[in-house]
Amino acid sequence: MSAHQVRPARTAELPALVAVELAADRVFDAIGIGPLPPPGSVEELAAAACVFVVGDPPVGFARLGRVDGQAHLEQLSVHPDHGGRGVGTALLEAACDWAARSGHREVTLTTFADIAWNGPFYAGRGFTPVTDLGPGLREIRRHEAALGLDDLGTRIAMRRSL
Repeated sequence: MSAHQVRPARTAELPALVAVELAADRVFDAIGIGPLPPPGSVEELAAAACVFVVGDPPVGFARLGRVDGQAHLEQLSVHPDHGGRGVGTALLEAACDWAARSGHREVTLTTFADIAWNGPFYAGRGFTPVTDLGPGLREIRRHEAALGLDDLGTRIAMRRSL
């Protein structure tokens, strides 16, 4: 059982989640990665299949959609003042639980392969690299490349079976 209470985001909290993502993205600056594309918008958050948060006000969130018929973790952000305390893991487990309860067989995501709090973080929590990308994941990877993310570091798609 997680020490962090995960709950669905309230509509009024969505603007604060944009600020959490922006703060979380700043940790990439310290390792020379950036600038990153702007954070997701309130409209993108509102359109998500599910958004979970930890904290009141939120200090972290997970945004999920559906890609290729499966759950897809679109964003996982934790404010750096609250990093390293299990908030991200609690959000990730809640996202996977939601996906399983919603009838999905897996959760997919895309991330930087070699950054400790990206690829290795997810690998340590049961995600494995995906080489057989479906059309939706291929489109996400094309979009990421067009945004310049591939120029900042190796990107990978990953999945976790549920």
